[in-house]
Amino acid sequence: MSSSPTKVEQRSVDWIPHTERFGKARDLGNVWFVGNVNLTAMATGVVALSLGANVIWTLIAIILGSLFGTFFMAFHSAQGPQLGLPQLIQSRAQFGYLGAAISVWIFALVNYWAYNTSDAILSGAAINRLLPSIPSDVGFIIAAIVATVIAVFGYAQIHWINKVLFIPTLILLVILTVGVVMRGQFPADAFDLGTFNLPAFMTAFVIIAGFQLGWAPYVSDYSRYLPSSVGVRSTFIWTYIPSVLSGIWVFGLGALASGPDGTLSPIDAFAAVGDTIFPGFGNVAVALTLIGLLAVMGINAYGGSLAMISILDSFIPVKPTKLLRVITLVIMGVAVWLTAAVVGEATFNEFYGNALVFLAYLFTPWTAINLIDYFYVRKGTYVIKDLFRANGIYGRWGWRGNLAYIIGFAVMVPFFVTLPYTGPIATALGGVDYSLFIGLPVSAIAYLILARGIDLKKEAELAKAEGSLTAKH
Repeated sequence: MSSSPTKVEQRSVDWIPHTERFGKARDLGNVWFVGNVNLTAMATGVVALSLGANVIWTLIAIILGSLFGTFFMAFHSAQGPQLGLPQLIQSRAQFGYLGAAISVWIFALVNYWAYNTSDAILSGAAINRLLPSIPSDVGFIIAAIVATVIAVFGYAQIHWINKVLFIPTLILLVILTVGVVMRGQFPADAFDLGTFNLPAFMTAFVIIAGFQLGWAPYVSDYSRYLPSSVGVRSTFIWTYIPSVLSGIWVFGLGALASGPDGTLSPIDAFAAVGDTIFPGFGNVAVALTLIGLLAVMGINAYGGSLAMISILDSFIPVKPTKLLRVITLVIMGVAVWLTAAVVGEATFNEFYGNALVFLAYLFTPWTAINLIDYFYVRKGTYVIKDLFRANGIYGRWGWRGNLAYIIGFAVMVPFFVTLPYTGPIATALGGVDYSLFIGLPVSAIAYLILARGIDLKKEAELAKAEGSLTAKH
């Protein structure tokens, strides 16, 4: 593949040959810093504050949740250069050829759909604010079209767009931070550490950690073209630090922007902060964060396309052509537009808050199993060709991964705290959500025990014969 952003990417879910690899680990810094500088990420901070904790404890939850969730996400990113595969294809090793398609990939597709629906709602509202003659529902369509075009060009253009946006978004964050400080106007107890609401704090933590963990199913999609000589450490660092920094900064700004009364919509809150700098700058701030949001929608649409192709290929072998990728992108765009039109801006906070929590629950067992398998069980050694074969050594169902997932998810359920359902243990604990801290270790331990029966020696011999033993340890 050429690194030119003006050429349409040829590949989709297939393995990236070493002759087509390009780039450096630091290129990831642009993607994962800019990836959080948008309206939806800022809205995450607004939602976190709306849960009931005061400003200071919401900010603490944001910091801790970002550090926690991004840690796992960055280790998924580190798999990209080593394997040259989309993140979800590697899940076939744990969940099986068909097992991954009907569990992990469907969850991933829901992930892309939910995030892009939220993105489209905010994009439509932002476009309507900037150009009142364009209704929000028309704005949804415009946003979906732009995201689809970005995703059609693919990997190189996504990297290029985020490189171009890095400096403008950094300047914007500095200006908005100045605006928040200048405006002030916080409630008397906003920064009182003695006012602590544990249930609200933990739910905010789960939401923030879940947002960062939400990148995990497709984070290595944007490192898979890097040369295999790029090590785990450098890939991890250039994913973790930029994403943590921008995440904490942007989520925090969202909370602080809505902090004076907590009733402003995300877009109104950012516009009010921008207008504090000087009248009219609020619309400039909205426009810049809208551009960042359209770029992220392109990332989500691209990931959703790869997930749909992977699911289809698991049941009906298909050739991953450009045309097929375009078709799946159009399907993704239409689905997002229809859902955004139904949900609407009025119920955005409720829809988005629930989506963040449920997605965190769905991906917690998967991330534990996937990382344990890569770093501790198989230690980066996979037979690439068998990941694309229904009757390969990984099997159709991967009972070990699926059983570990079921166990991990089941033990989380009593700890759930959501609007429609609160688990019995969470209720007994006063509505405090500890589900992530239960699901991660239980899923990992269950998989480690079940994985004892894997013939790792045989797999290593096959991988060596194939020439795919490229992981750096």
